[in-house]
Amino acid sequence: MCRLFGLSSAPRRTRAIFWLLDAPDSLSKQSLRYPDGTGLGFFDADGTPKVHKAPIAAYEDRCFAEEAKQVESTTFLAHVRFASTGGLDDRNTHPFLQDGRLFAHNGVIEGLDELDAELGEYRGLVKGETDSERFFALITRETRAHGGDVAAGIEGAARWIARNLPVYALNLVLTTSEELWALRYPDTHELHVLQRAPGGRHGIRHLDQSGTDGCMRIRSRDLADVPSSVVASERMDDHPGWRPMEPGELLHIGPGLSPTRRVVLPDEPAHRLSLAGLRPEAAASQQAV
Repeated sequence: MCRLFGLSSAPRRTRAIFWLLDAPDSLSKQSLRYPDGTGLGFFDADGTPKVHKAPIAAYEDRCFAEEAKQVESTTFLAHVRFASTGGLDDRNTHPFLQDGRLFAHNGVIEGLDELDAELGEYRGLVKGETDSERFFALITRETRAHGGDVAAGIEGAARWIARNLPVYALNLVLTTSEELWALRYPDTHELHVLQRAPGGRHGIRHLDQSGTDGCMRIRSRDLADVPSSVVASERMDDHPGWRPMEPGELLHIGPGLSPTRRVVLPDEPAHRLSLAGLRPEAAASQQAV
């Protein structure tokens, strides 16, 4: 399934090295889980958002490992995509950019014609074919309607979808240059949070985290001296501070890394999808590899 990763050291800028699609195992194993796109979002010193992304297709006879990217930012957002809706194309690859914010999503939303109708003129923000970018456009609409309150925008958009559309999962990470938000809904997929002190568990270590499936690895020597907050689809090291988010929980991490969290969606989706009820390609994208 898709992998989400968000990191904030705001207001401090840190340098991190990201290995996306780093799979040292055999080609035969790789062929079973070729991702359909990788993306990395971050912010320049003046707050300008930047996105590096590329579609990686299963039919391509190429090395599975993606070249390491070294960037500096206050916040980072990385995503490895397993396609459920939309073709293998840059415009369908996460993260997406709207109103200076970056967004990535793990899950499936159906009923896209109804969602398009609800978006109205905001459908013009959607450049690709994915349910994820449509979800982001609804968040953008709701955020504008709430005077720029991103938390209210996320809650309003997710609540409308949960009440009106078939939903498998709405897990997301959204970042600006100084803030990070994450939502887990419902309990379909996990999402974990780590408040990391400078130097980590022992106070002397740089950040070095890796997903269990080999799709993502992150290293930052700067975080030996700087506190950080991490949100990820899985626990990425043995630090005891990892905490699973609750179903329906919305997390906000602002400058200074003081987190706030609350359950904003306590109820089940009105039209909850099961894995067996998904389209075959969507079901394949949501299963652990």
